[in-house]
Amino acid sequence: MASKLGAARYGKDNVRVCKVHRDEKTGVQTVTEMTVCCLLEGDIDVSYTKADNSVVVATDSIKNTIFILAKQNPVTPPELFGSIIGTHFIEKYKHIHVAHVNIITHRWTRLAVDGKPHPHSFLRDGAETRNVQVDVTEGKGIEIASSISGLHVLKSTGSEFWGFVRDEYTTLPEVWDRILSTEVDATWKWKLFSSLSEVKVDTARFDHAWSAARKITLDFFAKENSASVQAVMYNMAEKILEVVPQVESVDYALPNKHYFEVDLKWHKGLKNTGKDAEVYAPQSGPNGLIKCTVTRPTTAKL
Repeated sequence: MASKLGAARYGKDNVRVCKVHRDEKTGVQTVTEMTVCCLLEGDIDVSYTKADNSVVVATDSIKNTIFILAKQNPVTPPELFGSIIGTHFIEKYKHIHVAHVNIITHRWTRLAVDGKPHPHSFLRDGAETRNVQVDVTEGKGIEIASSISGLHVLKSTGSEFWGFVRDEYTTLPEVWDRILSTEVDATWKWKLFSSLSEVKVDTARFDHAWSAARKITLDFFAKENSASVQAVMYNMAEKILEVVPQVESVDYALPNKHYFEVDLKWHKGLKNTGKDAEVYAPQSGPNGLIKCTVTRPTTAKL
């Protein structure tokens, strides 16, 4: 049967990198820990179709390159480091035309000792990560998407859900007060950068956007008496677009981590529902999953 290679990319995944920055003047050290994936595309078809490895940059070499670039360059913000990695591969190897770089930055928070920030000790205070996806394409530019992932939040009141479709399949009661919990996955996509030099201009914008997106997410979650997850996530995304003008679109994916009341009236008439509810059963699944993409009017797609 005649066949054709439709698409191909390869590279190194799960490259664990930890870089320690030492400020010799103050003695303060900063730790950045990342998991990096780098996949390459280009004129590599013969390695699949003809068993010709002459076009293959070994994945071990890709791993080594990531370590060397981490030594020679700043690794923060991750949007910059991903752009440095991707640009290196399309400039170093003429047959490589696209580099896809994904960076997961793991959260280390400086430890406070005796009421003061410790110069070289840190703690892992949650599963939250700061992620970036950088796609460097020869002749096109650099596409960057920044993300917050694994941010677990819960509020014990200030959430409603009523007025939804009721028919013969519906058993869910309407509620005007409920626990709302989710694991935030928020992504904002930047306008296309023409080159690495353009990414390097004002790199502080990346940290600013991450801080703003995180604060907006937490503020709206806590303060808004939400009619639904859909409504609050739209307001979050709209605010991020307002605060960060270089961002083209914002995506949210929020699983609804359910906490159900436990009816205990079978035990001596013990009241534990409605206004008397205090004990809940956390649910591992199934769970609601709500997603949206919010774009600027000029970039909205039909």
